[in-house]
Amino acid sequence: MNLLSGLINTLKRKLKLSFFSIFDIIVLGDKMISDSIVNQIKEVVKECGKTILNADRENMKIEEKEGIANIVTNYDVQVQNILKEKLLLILPEAKFMGEENEEIQEETDDLTFVVDPIDGTNNFARDLGLSAISVGLLQNKKPILGICYNPYRDELFEAQKGKGSYLNGKKIHVSDLLLKDGLVACGNASYYVELKDKSIEIQNKLIKEASCYRRLGCAVIEICSIASGRTEAYFELKLMPWDFTAASIILTEAGGSITTLEGKEINYFKPSSILASNNKEDYLKYIW
Repeated sequence: MNLLSGLINTLKRKLKLSFFSIFDIIVLGDKMISDSIVNQIKEVVKECGKTILNADRENMKIEEKEGIANIVTNYDVQVQNILKEKLLLILPEAKFMGEENEEIQEETDDLTFVVDPIDGTNNFARDLGLSAISVGLLQNKKPILGICYNPYRDELFEAQKGKGSYLNGKKIHVSDLLLKDGLVACGNASYYVELKDKSIEIQNKLIKEASCYRRLGCAVIEICSIASGRTEAYFELKLMPWDFTAASIILTEAGGSITTLEGKEINYFKPSSILASNNKEDYLKYIW
């Protein structure tokens, strides 16, 4: 602690930023991310939430993408364009990876925003009120910041590396329940016909063990629900990095666990299966 305090004091003197404290910065290699930067990112995300809430549904444009029931609306594109422009003004040195580009960046140690402008687009298009904006920030190929916002409930989940997870400013933690007493959220590989049978097989295994199950149609909300102690587990056979990057650090900082369905470490630059849980027991034993 003395060494770290000395480094902070040195930064204060050199940068003439007396307002910095040990608690309001993330030091990551040679990059320092202040609470001011984090707050700016949150403001941008919340502003984009207003765009979602005020969507003109009568004139909404919906197009199909590759896969079954995989759609994009003009609001997905609009929100991503706003996020890209404003996030890169806040951190100009960062790279950007977003769902509506449909291009996964090459693996890099550089700061990289990973963004889903509207996770749960089908829910959004049907006005179900179960969608979220997701902004993750990677460095050295790992999440260091996650911000997920459900504008319908005005719920902003956030986490920074080593600083815990919060919901609207209040610290959150996973539940202590075992699966037999808990809720499990099940994916169904909705875009991938070749994975549906396997998805149903795993779903049936978990449903038999859990007290009940849910299917929300929004990976971000499903993972953040575990972080906040509302549910205990969630699986999906194939998600893209923008579906899980931000929510993953929110979960792990809240005491949870997220791996592939094989129990391996996630690669945040590739599509992946997901097993997210409150980390209170070995959930793999129920699947394989």
